[in-house]
Amino acid sequence: MDAIAALRGPPWTPEALLQAVRGLADACAAMEQLHAPAIQGLSDEHRLSAANLLHYLSLRTSDLRDIQIALAELGLSSLGRSESCVLANLHAIARALSLMSDGNLADPSFRIERDRTAVSMRRAAELLETRTTALLGPAPRTGARIMVTLPDDAGDDPALVRELVHAGMTCARINTAHGDEAAWQRMASNVREAARDAGVLCKVLVDLAGPKIRTGSFPDGPRVVKVQPERDDLGRVLVPGQVRFVAIGREQAPPARFQAVGASPAAAPPRTPAGFRTPVVPRVPVEQSWLSRLRPGVRIACVDARGAERSFTVTSVDDDGALALGPATAYLVSGTRFLASDASDRFQTSMADVLPLPGFVILGMGDRFVLTTETAAIDPAQGADRADSARKLPVVRCTLMEAIRALRPGDPVFFDDGKLAGVVEDFVPQGVIVRVVAAPERGLRLRADKGINFPQTRLDLPAITDDDVRCLGFIARHADLVGMSFVREVDDVQRLHAELARVGGQHLGLVLKIETKRAFENLPALLLAGLRSPAVGVMIARGDLAVECGYERLAEVQEEILWLCEAAHLPVIWATQVLESLAKKGQPSRAEVTDAAMSERAECVMLNKGPFVADAVKFLRGVLARMQHHQSKKRHMLRALEVARSFGAPG
Repeated sequence: MDAIAALRGPPWTPEALLQAVRGLADACAAMEQLHAPAIQGLSDEHRLSAANLLHYLSLRTSDLRDIQIALAELGLSSLGRSESCVLANLHAIARALSLMSDGNLADPSFRIERDRTAVSMRRAAELLETRTTALLGPAPRTGARIMVTLPDDAGDDPALVRELVHAGMTCARINTAHGDEAAWQRMASNVREAARDAGVLCKVLVDLAGPKIRTGSFPDGPRVVKVQPERDDLGRVLVPGQVRFVAIGREQAPPARFQAVGASPAAAPPRTPAGFRTPVVPRVPVEQSWLSRLRPGVRIACVDARGAERSFTVTSVDDDGALALGPATAYLVSGTRFLASDASDRFQTSMADVLPLPGFVILGMGDRFVLTTETAAIDPAQGADRADSARKLPVVRCTLMEAIRALRPGDPVFFDDGKLAGVVEDFVPQGVIVRVVAAPERGLRLRADKGINFPQTRLDLPAITDDDVRCLGFIARHADLVGMSFVREVDDVQRLHAELARVGGQHLGLVLKIETKRAFENLPALLLAGLRSPAVGVMIARGDLAVECGYERLAEVQEEILWLCEAAHLPVIWATQVLESLAKKGQPSRAEVTDAAMSERAECVMLNKGPFVADAVKFLRGVLARMQHHQSKKRHMLRALEVARSFGAPG
């Protein structure tokens, strides 16, 4: 039944509506009774929330669109805002319907409950805020809780962490899929110190990596440094290409994220005419004796890897080396000769060796490739026709052997958050052959450490790996929250509870990351299991979830997660690609701004790392602060509108 059909249906009488509402309440009670074992042993407050979740699940097993419209026509509170207080809302509606019939329909046995399982809207809001505070800390002055994924260098860059805290970060996320315990500890220490100095609370979430399936290594790319100016649409240079000549052994940039011309790393980064900040410039290692003779104004000439003559002019010299600008793109490789000259001197040197660029493979529509394991080899001695054919195809390696073994012909495979889609065509001794069925117009450069999703392949993998177990001791000592990646079953949550108890981590808040189709399908049971934690919340990991459930269903799925979590009075973290263009490039898209505004319905919003992430935190804080005056969850707060006031009103 659609909304138009409901409007065309026969009108409901108050008597008929009352009977329908009573039936819904009876069904809620039956659902609670059916699942009583699942909520036994919970604290009183958690049992209230678990029961309300069961009531909401009962409510949503029926198609209520015609009842919704009938209630709205009578000016009654509709069922569409009842997630957090199902029984109380049903009882209130029933009482109003009874009064509409002069009390003739009153039923003494059917009244607003003051005990066990009926939660008022006000009480539900208190429960949610209490749980959110327990998990994520008290709301800041702006009311916006913002989580930020720390970049890998945050442990060596306390200035970056301080900037994020001052910008409004209230929770820092550390991902154990990258780095080691020493790096994670430095990150956590920097967060604690920055928060203490700022006089604010900033919690630390440490994510378990889980059985994340990623692309493996590719052969190294060339050892080259690319220097490229920024141009406008007509090819005119807006910002010259920048290169920093440094002493051999100092090829790696210092912790500072930006290096301004002639400025210290802590200085504010410059902005280009296009409005973007200039990132760390490429670094070219040369002999110290040659470097020490450079001065501002010295011209440096070379012939790059393509045989093109290129020149740079030194603009500043400091302890880190010499910064030079060039008007044209240059590809500099090991052995490139540099001739420096000024009015009185000429001296030359050669570029030392640099690290190779990360390898990749370019895949486009219709391409076929071999998906194999990280350790498998394409053996030329294999004589089967399919093996011979496979040796001529590109190779993409997968970090998890069990995933390759579970694949069957016809199974879809997605790479890099769904940017590339393929389908399994055949088996070969090395793995499987995959044909690309969706790709960007010019193909995709698929690199190492990109996510792989198998949405229709059943992978019976433990949500907690041996590496995760080894990390738990560190997490218990240094974190406030633990993020559980790739949770799918109630058993996964129960095992994590047991492992945390073993290492003394019972105090940790738990964040269930919903990023697989199975996790979404099992969400009610996962929420009931999570309520056995002292503090628990849910992260909507929209990147993997979109691939697993389909992009066309993502909006619907994230709405359902929000509703179910509100019914359980549990906080939600809205994650993945929030203001990504702003964080990475310095300018948000219009769609991202709308998405950021929609994220207000969650209790916390997560931003991913990027050179402009501090700007993104400030921007998001402003958006959320304004939106919170207009809307809470699905309820419009009806704040006065300036556009209405400026129009004028009588009297």
